[in-house]
Amino acid sequence: MQQNAKCRVGLVQMSCSTDAKENLEKALVKIREAAAMGAQVICLQELFRSQYFCRIESAELFDLAEPIPGESTDAIGKLAKELKVVVVSSLFEKRAQGLYHNTAAILNADGELQGIYRKMHIPDDPLYFEKFYFTPGDIGFKNFDTPFGRIGVLVCWDQWYPEGARLTAMQGASILFYPTAIGWHPHEKEQYGEAQLDAWRTIQRSHAIANGIYVAAVNRIGFEGTPDNGLEFWGNSFLADPFGRILQQASSDKEEILVGEIDPALQDEVRRNWPFFRDRRIDAYDGITKRWAS
Repeated sequence: MQQNAKCRVGLVQMSCSTDAKENLEKALVKIREAAAMGAQVICLQELFRSQYFCRIESAELFDLAEPIPGESTDAIGKLAKELKVVVVSSLFEKRAQGLYHNTAAILNADGELQGIYRKMHIPDDPLYFEKFYFTPGDIGFKNFDTPFGRIGVLVCWDQWYPEGARLTAMQGASILFYPTAIGWHPHEKEQYGEAQLDAWRTIQRSHAIANGIYVAAVNRIGFEGTPDNGLEFWGNSFLADPFGRILQQASSDKEEILVGEIDPALQDEVRRNWPFFRDRRIDAYDGITKRWAS
């Protein structure tokens, strides 16, 4: 592992069909393309094997889940070994009968499963009925050592919580990956769409700044569902540096692969000049573990 060496990360933004095998095959092609562009650590979007099924509550959709290790990790691991890359793959995990998680699996450059992260924050909103499907993660916030450096992985709704970003960054990662599936409600886009997208981008850039760390958000594109009961996924995948500057930015409606450089020397420079970890008042934060202050 080269903790102080630069590395190149690849972000795969794509649309998804209703055919899980087709989506897996497309993801494998995109991973190969990202590696050809020089990416060493490649991140897929949230739940890339299917359309975003949490728009409705249906027990039949639990059939989309798979064990980890399983078909997806076997196929991605084989390709990761061939290409000598690391892949972050977001999957619908069947842990046991009646027990499911929204899980990111990290396949290392030797093809082996380096570890998993189970999504901690689970939303329950119109067209985002995730609490019906997913048990909250129970293994905490994680870092993973790879040949290209130490990485942190969180998933979608986690990206709104500074606590998760902080606890993950505190373990030494150079970059936080956020596999994501987020979009506009048809009836909200005109009034709130621009503000929602800007807030999404801003909160993640703030994690980069507050923790002196690179942040990569990897979203899907395309409209899924019916005109009255669907989501328009807004893409806009991006890579930000420890100053929060956008280094790479995708469109809202095209399949794209972004490749950008991670430079630990810049991270070190930023943290020396903005020593937020040094100045944290860890003796005064007990209240953060309470639901509310009173």
